[in-house]
Amino acid sequence: QLQASGGGSVQTGGSLRLSCAVSGRTFSSEVMGWFRQLPGKDREFVLSISWSDGSLYYADSAKGRFAAARDIAKNTGYLQMNRLKPEDTAVYFCAAGWPENVRVDTAYEYWGQGTLVTVSS
Repeated sequence: QLQASGGGSVQTGGSLRLSCAVSGRTFSSEVMGWFRQLPGKDREFVLSISWSDGSLYYADSAKGRFAAARDIAKNTGYLQMNRLKPEDTAVYFCAAGWPENVRVDTAYEYWGQGTLVTVSS
């Protein structure tokens, strides 16, 4: 199971760190992906991190502002979001699995419940 947390309300330019705690298994070769769903839109890829070597893959919208990390000892992944904009307002999800294409949400095996991020201007 994945448990996402850390969402909340911030003003433009602020920062938030989301967490995704893994329970029931110890990750080794999985990829953790972060997705978001904007109001009235389909879920979209934000970035992913390889659990084995920490390599990252970013969506264009995340480059330069967002970063991911994982704490192997805690079996927890993180999404650090900086310089937030109102258009970042969305429900953010963590997912995990062995996706052939990290950008495709249906390629992931496990999903967290989502956490709401609201950025006000």
